[in-house]
This record gives sequence, structure tokens and C-alpha cells, in this order.
Amino acid sequence: MTDDLTAALAATVRTTREQQGLTVAAVAEVSGVSRAMISKVERGEAQPTAALLGRLSGALGLTLSELIARAEGDAVRLSRRDEQPVWTDPETGYVRRAVSPPGSSALELVEVELPPGTEVAYPAQAYRFIDQQIWMLSGHLRFVEGDQVHELDAGDCLQLGAPADCVFVNTTTAPCRYLIVLDKIAAPRRSP
Repeated sequence: MTDDLTAALAATVRTTREQQGLTVAAVAEVSGVSRAMISKVERGEAQPTAALLGRLSGALGLTLSELIARAEGDAVRLSRRDEQPVWTDPETGYVRRAVSPPGSSALELVEVELPPGTEVAYPAQAYRFIDQQIWMLSGHLRFVEGDQVHELDAGDCLQLGAPADCVFVNTTTAPCRYLIVLDKIAAPRRSP
């Protein structure tokens, strides 16, 4: 992640929190992230991981893509591959490409490449306001959704159930790639 994007994410988290009338303590309680870490993120002193950004974006009622798109600025209708925001988790090397034009609609497409032997966890909180599907592009993914374990291969598509703690695991020696489809419109029908 570039220093510019770190600074933009810091400002976006702080501004979004303030616009919603939330204190750092309130975001900490909902997200499970310490107040000290939230303050470091908001000051641009910490380079947040995918899991941390997932917790914060969920607490703010945003998808991770929305948070990054807000940090990147300008909404457009056409999202060319070379201009799509790409974010790499500094902890795992997980690469996330926001395919959809930023802020274009309640529907988002996100391409992910998960390195071999990598595991990325997201809390149920990150899924409380979205419906989500995972479509495997290549490789193998073990997706743990609460108590359920799904083994996904190229071409498989999984509709997520009610919000649950989830873990994306690449147990292989090759990267796996998948497309995540997020729909915020249908979210109110889901139980928390």
C-alpha cells in the first residue's frame, strides 16, 4: 500500500466515523479493534491489514471496496483494469482488486488472489449488511463459514448464508483467484 493510500484511508476512516456521529470507542466496541489501533489507523501511523480493514469497514457500514473507493476518490462509470484500485495486505500478501467502478451501485465485484498457504479471517460483523457470492476463477479455496467448511475449485460459485465468522484459506502450493460479488440491496433481508 502506498503512503498516499494509507493517508487517504486514514482520513476516510476518520471522516466516515465522524459523519456517522461515532466515537472511536463506539467503533472499537462494534469492530473488536482496540481504540489505540483505530487512532493509529486514523492518524496514518499504522498500515492496516485486510482483517483490520474488514472489521473497521463493517463497523462503519461499508464494504472494504467502498472504503478503499472513498479513499481513492472520484466516482466513474468505467473501470479500466489498469486503473482499478489494487490493495495488498501487508501481512499475508493477499491481493484485492476493486473491479467495479467506485461508488457505481450497491453491486460490487472484487477479484482476489490468495497466495499459497495463506489464511485471511473476517468477523461476522463484516458481512452484516451485504449478500455475497464467491466465484472461483482458478485454484482451490477452503472457505470456512461459521461451522461449515466449503472446498471450492475453479468454476464453483457459493452463496454465503447468514453472517458468520469466515476464513479464506489457500491450502495449496499455488495461488488461488476468485471473484467476490457483493450486493448491499438485499442485505436487510438477512438476519444478523
